[in-house]
Amino acid sequence: MGWTAEIEIPLHTTNFKPDASSWGINFQRTIRRKTEETLWSGWARNQGLTYMPAAGRLQGLEGLRQGLGLDLLPYVVGNSSAAPGRGKPSSIETGALGGDVVYNVTPGLRANLSINTDFAETEVDQRQVNLTRFPLFFPEKRAFFLEGASVFTFSRETGNSIVPFFSRRIGLDDSGVPQPVDYGAKLTGHAGAFDVGVLQVRTRDRGLVPGEDFTVMRSQRRFWRQSYVGGLFTTRSDASAPARQTAGVDFAVATSQFLSKEVLEVSGFYLNTTKLPGSRGGAAFGARINMPNDPINWHMSVREVQDGYDPAVGFVDRRAYRMIDPSMRYTVHTERGRYARYIRRFSFEGDFNNIFNLDGRLESRRTDVQLMRVDLHSSDVLEFHLVSLYERLPRDFQISPGVILPAGGQYRFLRRHYQAATTTSRPVSLNATYEDGEFYSGSRKQLSGTVSVRPHRGWLINVGGDFNEISLREGRFTTRVWLNDVNTQFSPFISLVNRLQFDTVTRQLGWQSRFRWITKPGNDIFFVYTHNWVDRTTLQTFDRKGSLKIVRTIRF
Repeated sequence: MGWTAEIEIPLHTTNFKPDASSWGINFQRTIRRKTEETLWSGWARNQGLTYMPAAGRLQGLEGLRQGLGLDLLPYVVGNSSAAPGRGKPSSIETGALGGDVVYNVTPGLRANLSINTDFAETEVDQRQVNLTRFPLFFPEKRAFFLEGASVFTFSRETGNSIVPFFSRRIGLDDSGVPQPVDYGAKLTGHAGAFDVGVLQVRTRDRGLVPGEDFTVMRSQRRFWRQSYVGGLFTTRSDASAPARQTAGVDFAVATSQFLSKEVLEVSGFYLNTTKLPGSRGGAAFGARINMPNDPINWHMSVREVQDGYDPAVGFVDRRAYRMIDPSMRYTVHTERGRYARYIRRFSFEGDFNNIFNLDGRLESRRTDVQLMRVDLHSSDVLEFHLVSLYERLPRDFQISPGVILPAGGQYRFLRRHYQAATTTSRPVSLNATYEDGEFYSGSRKQLSGTVSVRPHRGWLINVGGDFNEISLREGRFTTRVWLNDVNTQFSPFISLVNRLQFDTVTRQLGWQSRFRWITKPGNDIFFVYTHNWVDRTTLQTFDRKGSLKIVRTIRF
């Protein structure tokens, strides 16, 4: 018994050394109906499919040619938009020409020049309700910035607390509204033992809003099999203000042979920025020890972010703190025994996050104890957590309009967290989370999740939401977010995606429809329509926009 697959990859689209006779490569086949994965080259539990030292070898490659390695991607786009909610009720029709030039400088380096860059086909953000004191993180979705993005990744810190380069700072305002981009130039890839990334973008001058220049440079020097040392530099400038800069270094020393078979990683970083006025310092630095092994997985992370830390092309969720964060997970594999035919593994985990202000006073503590996680052979998952929290508010916190928690308040509260996720191999699947318990000066109940339905091949319907019921001494309020996605794949080349969202904070109903027709690989036709309504007793149009974009790829 076995299986075969035929995959055609145009050599013009990949970077490789023409004289190399073998490639490192791996394949995985996922059979969802049987919750089964089959591999070409196996790997240990503490590795993974993308762990290249464990990959297989594809031999006998001869006579491969890339051509010139030059791609031209011209586009034409037409837009029609109106914004009655912003005092612009009349439709405005615009059109633009532009495109990208992509050139493989070497087998490992790719250069991209984008003129009059356009993002008409980009998916809208998924709405979130913020019940914290800190800004929310919305991931990048624009293709120009996603291609080669891993080269710009800085440090091995998890989460989104240390992101000195965040591409959404370019070409989007604080509300996520696209801003015109005159050009973007990018160089990404590998040169010997170095990973290199260089980005230069210029946004358009729009009168009251001056155009800006963004420069990002990133380099890593790889050594041994899994280690590196790297540097990052960013600058942001316009004609009306001095440039703001960020510079930093990071490293990771890793091995999978610690104590003969264990993975050990030690990493760290240091960043310095043009500090905020009136602050004591503009640096951020930290270190991490990580042993992601099985059955014991543990890490210890320490970090300091000063009060003036301000990466102008980065994301900051919190300033002026010191953090210590140890965690450990223990996994039990049920390979034998009474329940082995149903249960794949149990795991137990504890995460103890402590945050102090720069004077050493405790400001936040989150103790998350996963008392149970059960992974079934069916790929269904059940979890139960107890979460103990402490918060001291250094300033007034308006958690909802008219509901203000006063500065100096200290709150200790305990919450219960339940989570269930069913396998996506079934026609109907569920991923749901329920939390209840204390919350600041009162209580909070939260239910969030998604139901996914696959009624037919090529169809995926997601219905989800996030619902909060909060009762505090300072006031009571509820929040609701609804989401409905309908993904339709008519053929490998024609797709239609519709997203409908509503939230009770902005009281806006949003709809986006994205149609894509791949007439030939590399040649695309997009039609995107976005419409937002605001609930003022009755739904009224806030803004709307329709775009038709045609992209062609010419390869040499």
